[in-house]
This record gives sequence, C-alpha cells and structure tokens, in this order.
Amino acid sequence: MPMKVAIQGGQASFHDVAARRFFAHTDLQLVECQTFRQEFAELSKGCADFVVMAVENTLAGSLLSNYALVAQFDATIVGEIYLQIKQNLMALPGQAIEEIRTVRSHPIALQQCSEFLEKQTHMRALESADTADSARQICEQRLTGTAAVASMRAAELYDLTVLVESIENIKDNYTRFWILARHKEAKHEGEKASLVFHVKHEVGALARVLNTLCDHSLNLGLIQSVPIPGRPDEYAFHVDIEWNERKQFESALPQIKQETSYLYVLGQYKAGEKPYARSFS
Repeated sequence: MPMKVAIQGGQASFHDVAARRFFAHTDLQLVECQTFRQEFAELSKGCADFVVMAVENTLAGSLLSNYALVAQFDATIVGEIYLQIKQNLMALPGQAIEEIRTVRSHPIALQQCSEFLEKQTHMRALESADTADSARQICEQRLTGTAAVASMRAAELYDLTVLVESIENIKDNYTRFWILARHKEAKHEGEKASLVFHVKHEVGALARVLNTLCDHSLNLGLIQSVPIPGRPDEYAFHVDIEWNERKQFESALPQIKQETSYLYVLGQYKAGEKPYARSFS
C-alpha cells in the first residue's frame, strides 16, 4: 500500500517537493489539502499517515500559527527537511513579460519576490491558496495576460514557459518543513526537540528556563514568543533544542516543568541538514 502523505497545496507545490525528498524511494499517495488545518484533520481521521508542513522560512520567518496546530491535534514531529526555494515567473507559451498584467501565487511566495514584482509596474499581484495551483489554473483555463510564481516543477507539469528564473529577493532562501505523525504512533528518536512552554508571570521566569538548558548542555537553536490569547502580558515560547546525549534532554525536562506553567513537547526527531548554515554562520 502506498504511504499517504498530506500536503498543503497540490502537485508541484513546494510541499510536494519536500515530501518526495524526505520520503525518497517510497511509494507515495498525496493527500492534497487547501489549508494546514485540513492536513491535520486528514491525519486525525486516519486518511493520512503523515503531514508535511512548512514552519519556517529564511525570509518570511516562522509560521507560529502552525506550531499551535501540532498540540491541538495531538500530533508529533518525527522529522524535518530544509528545501531551497527558487521562485520563477511563468505563463502560457507565447506570452511576453510585457503582456502580463496579473501575477498569481501564495502570499508568502509573493512576499519572497517583492523586490522583483515592485519593479514590474504593469503587473498586479493577486494572492492565491498555492503556488502550483496558480500555475495549474493558468494552464487549464488558458489565462492570457496572467503569470504565476511557482517552482520549476510546476512549469514542467503544466507546460508553462518560464519568463524569468529565480526572482526571489534573496538567493539563500530556504524553508524548513516538519514531518508529523499521530502522537500514539510516533517513535521518539533523534537529537533534536521542539517545545512550547508558558512561563510564570514573574521576574526571571524565562531566564530560569534558559539557564536550565545551559546547565544541561542543551543547544538552543530557535526561540520565538507569541502572545497567549485572553491572557494579557503573558507569552508562549517556542524553542528548538539539540543535544549530544539523550540523557541531557531527559534530565532537563523535569526541571523545565518546574519552571513553567505549561510545557508540551512537540516532537523529538533527527535534525535535518541545514544547507544554508555556511551563509549565516
């Protein structure tokens, strides 16, 4: 039986590319979803074995709303993959760039290409649900005067002509994707973990948690804060930590629990290769 993997978007989307790279040499059946929430719904119903979900981009930052979905649907992270994002402007064969009046793509893709698009004063950006789906619509509806911002695979799949390659603002543009499974079916392996916690509303609360990580030689790779709805002046913190030996993490958890009012382990997993590390070191 093929492995069923839920992705946001359709064929030739960057989620599709990430799924195929992570599950290389595996027979996949894509479960195409319009939203990230729908991905988790498919996982909860047993209609998908795994979810592939973008969580961070070197240009757009972290998608913090996706962190909340993991805990809400009782899912867990079982892996991650970094994918270089190259955005391309494409249209029907025979179209010239001067004829393009509308550019369709996902809002994050448009944001990633904002510098190029702002120079095209004859074009109007139009947000859509997915990069590849924008390309598909142009192909199926034979939309003239319309271009899509999407992957090279989308151009190939939907027989579109690439007008301009690699139009993203920064060439070192990478997105991190999490691979998620139902919590009860996941194996907790690897040398990395993602946590969310609430600190007590008092002086030094966050510092004590960070000191605990340091005391147990846990490397803090990411920290993000987000307000807690209905609780003014209180914040949830999302962190990624890595270790050399699992006992470092296991011994730190009880102490972190003592220093927080809420703690949830989003997942323990093998760290993905960071292809852009040399550029940001």
